[in-house]
Amino acid sequence: MKKAYLKYFTALLLFGSNGIVASYILLNSYEIVFLRTLIGSLFLIAVFLFSGRKPQGFHDKKHILYITISGIAMGISWMLLYEAYKTVGVSIATLAYYCGPVIVMAVSPIVFQEHMTLKKLSGFAAVIAGMYLVNINGLFKTHVSAGLIFGILSAAMYALMVIFNKKAKSITGLENSAFQLIISFLTVAVFRQTKQSLDASSVFHSLFPVLFLGIVNTGIGCYFYFSSIGRLPAGSVAVCGYLEPLSALIFSAFFLRERLSAVQLLGAVLILGGAVVSELSRKKRPS
Repeated sequence: MKKAYLKYFTALLLFGSNGIVASYILLNSYEIVFLRTLIGSLFLIAVFLFSGRKPQGFHDKKHILYITISGIAMGISWMLLYEAYKTVGVSIATLAYYCGPVIVMAVSPIVFQEHMTLKKLSGFAAVIAGMYLVNINGLFKTHVSAGLIFGILSAAMYALMVIFNKKAKSITGLENSAFQLIISFLTVAVFRQTKQSLDASSVFHSLFPVLFLGIVNTGIGCYFYFSSIGRLPAGSVAVCGYLEPLSALIFSAFFLRERLSAVQLLGAVLILGGAVVSELSRKKRPS
């Protein structure tokens, strides 16, 4: 159990540093995600092959379709998130992105037949209020509004990813993450065909952060994440998962000198607190 927690916390901290690592890469958002998913996919494929495992969860065509949709949504979500990083900064982009779990909660009565409770509604209201406070200083500034839109769209794609991933019940663990990451890579690769080719000199100058983001943050991060969550209580996974956005806020303040005002910090507390309340409410209900 201690080893599983160590892996899980390490994965969350790695994910929380994504925006910091991306800030050192001299490429646009879709190029960063293209290289990240390519390198991460190759790493997870290698881990899967060296583990001697054989694919087990690809007998149900419906579940294959679900995980494919989930992978497409993840690729789009990451492209939007990295665009938000560059447009509005890591702090606000991360907070917008973490509205995704609350969107899942909001649609769960329809998608998963879960009952809406007062705690869920309170959590949802807190997140909405928090988003307003976080962006209150720049609601009328074009670049902030654009970044916020990218972040919210990224959160919507995150919700789509989670919903369809949950539906693909027969594809789990490392097999799930490897297949989903491959689909994400193919999605971004198709999108890249409409853009200009990669600038080799820019890739060379950003080689170390690109490799770090692909191998460590994506490959190792996903491996640690999916190899640990199955061994941990669902409630712990849900609540401890918010270490990722908290660490992103701390990293952005320390490394990028991004600062949130007192009002924005209150908004951050409302967003994360509301999301945690919603998760606890959902996890406590009997299945």
